[in-house]
Amino acid sequence: MQGGESAQPQIAAIWAQTVDGVIGNDGTMPWHVPEDFAHFRDTTMGHPVIMGRRTWESFPPTFRPLPGRTNIVITSAPESVRAAVGPDDVVVVSSYEEAVERAQAADGGELIWVIGGGQLYRHALQHPQHPVTRALVSVLELAADGDTHAPQLGNGWRLTEDQDQARSRTGVAWRVQTWVKDQASSS
Repeated sequence: MQGGESAQPQIAAIWAQTVDGVIGNDGTMPWHVPEDFAHFRDTTMGHPVIMGRRTWESFPPTFRPLPGRTNIVITSAPESVRAAVGPDDVVVVSSYEEAVERAQAADGGELIWVIGGGQLYRHALQHPQHPVTRALVSVLELAADGDTHAPQLGNGWRLTEDQDQARSRTGVAWRVQTWVKDQASSS
């Protein structure tokens, strides 16, 4: 592109959920599926990740920031995020729009991952200028209590891939689904 123009990045979301749509409980994921963690790491590696403060805080301190990715945290309390890491280890912003702008300028910014939590997913899926257009959803065949649920991918979304079910070494059956927003629904 010329004259300072840049291509719009692809904005995608990634999450794991139970068959009932639970994605979290009391600030944590109420399951342990190492293979899904590896899928998340491999999928998002080298690309910026956008998250809310509670998602940031849900990661164990040894995993903050997520390595190999520009970590962008949306919060109204920036000092609480920066206090836990060095000032150059995380990008702290106050809005989704600013997060997308900073992500687009980061290494790997042609593909931006929204990684949670529930409020951010819902906001990003509906955003008029910077909507999520693809979602990778790990569906875990288990029941779990939860206070945070996955957003609904309803009208305008189509399932384009539903991988064969695998079994985690922890015994949980799981599969990855790829959902794509129809072009007519993106405008």
